[in-house]
Amino acid sequence: MIYRKLYMDKIIPFIDTPFIKILTGIRRSGKSTILAMIRDELRKRGIKAEQILSYRFDSPLYEDITTARDLYNEIKNHLYPDGRTYIFLDEIQEITGWEKAVNSFLQDFNADIYVTGSNSRMLSSEISTYLTGRYVSFRIYPLTFAEYLDFRTSYTAPGDPHQEFARYIRYGGFPALHLRDYTPEEAYTVVYDIYNSTIFTDIVKRNQIRKVDQLERIVKYVFDNVGQTFSASSISRYMKSQGRSLDTETVYNYLDKLERAFIIDRCSRYNIRGREILKTQEKFYLADPALRYAVLGYDPNYVPAMMENVVYLELVSRGYRVYVGKLDTAEIDFVAVKQDKKVYIQVTYQINSPETQKREYDRLLSINDNYPKYVVRMDDFAEGNYEGILTRHIADFLLASDY
Repeated sequence: MIYRKLYMDKIIPFIDTPFIKILTGIRRSGKSTILAMIRDELRKRGIKAEQILSYRFDSPLYEDITTARDLYNEIKNHLYPDGRTYIFLDEIQEITGWEKAVNSFLQDFNADIYVTGSNSRMLSSEISTYLTGRYVSFRIYPLTFAEYLDFRTSYTAPGDPHQEFARYIRYGGFPALHLRDYTPEEAYTVVYDIYNSTIFTDIVKRNQIRKVDQLERIVKYVFDNVGQTFSASSISRYMKSQGRSLDTETVYNYLDKLERAFIIDRCSRYNIRGREILKTQEKFYLADPALRYAVLGYDPNYVPAMMENVVYLELVSRGYRVYVGKLDTAEIDFVAVKQDKKVYIQVTYQINSPETQKREYDRLLSINDNYPKYVVRMDDFAEGNYEGILTRHIADFLLASDY
């Protein structure tokens, strides 16, 4: 079990605090393993095994617990009698009305509570209805590049980070893929199963969607347009051109369901001069680059878009709020904000002409502030400083700790 310091450093300060700790994210991103890490931490602190109650509700072992009342009675009957009970509830979305039961635990029991989930009812907008002010939420993503290298070091034989990045962007960050060396075909079989179970269990089944082919066409459109700004109306027009009539409201609903299942992330545009978030022409990024290849097939021409996807995931994993920057008619790939920090980033596969160099750097030079600015690329070059703009290979950027 590889220690995921990125998340444990965020969660550990909340142990034994009066908040429900909620871990959310796409299936197989490592939430259950992080729960195991928290239990290990508790045991290191002297917590007895009998103080810890642990349930995984996608297991047949607990299929008889289906309602909030069932859950409440189960926990009540197994509380530690001589002190605090530590309650771990994995894949809690399987329990109808779980929020009511968990809310009652806080009030009725001497308990410290940890919960994970993988679908829409685990989003902050849903949870806050029942647990206002009583929870802290942690979004768990598949492995960052640094975590991927940790896995490779422990289970296989990693190469140079620049070479390893080419593998990472193709295989993605689902932890199970890096416990040994899989072929691409084997890896994409695993990822497609994650995608398929998410689509049909967390979206189609839960929302009783009848026109599954419409949903799958929208998925393929989004997957094929990562890194491109588009709107629901542009998808609607595309569907119409393919002989499929689909109104914009229906498109919005499907996009919302994909986002709530943690398959995609919405990235809004930000007007740098006006300092306002724009409501139109958003971008969508995937929870993991391997999803695109598993569903649509591997295409080396799509590497630039997946580079952008990986940088987005790195930034949000580090706790940044991330936007697409709008500067007059130009676009800045990312404006990342965290408390008093701000970073501007351009992502490009390679710079092989003076025209490309001018385009990538001039956009950043047009921003009149002193926050860090980066051009991130994947080709071979001499790192340096171009009028205050730092240029880094994408592998080095992802591993850096200075932003």
